[in-house]
Amino acid sequence: MRKAKNVSLDVALVAMAKELGLNVSRGCEAGLAAAIAEERRKRWLEENQDSIDASNAWVADHGLPLEKYRLA
Repeated sequence: MRKAKNVSLDVALVAMAKELGLNVSRGCEAGLAAAIAEERRKRWLEENQDSIDASNAWVADHGLPLEKYRLA
């Protein structure tokens, strides 16, 4: 489903997109999707930083749990 929304875009970018035959709406949608994914990744890392640090500290102290089975 799609929703019409007014956005303000740089005139030069819109002109270049039209010159290249790009769909401006789809480009905006792709850019927004990328920005959302990046923000969600950033927030997940922030929310889970304590657990990540604890896991890294455990590995630093004890090594990888199954390290003896590694081939290389």
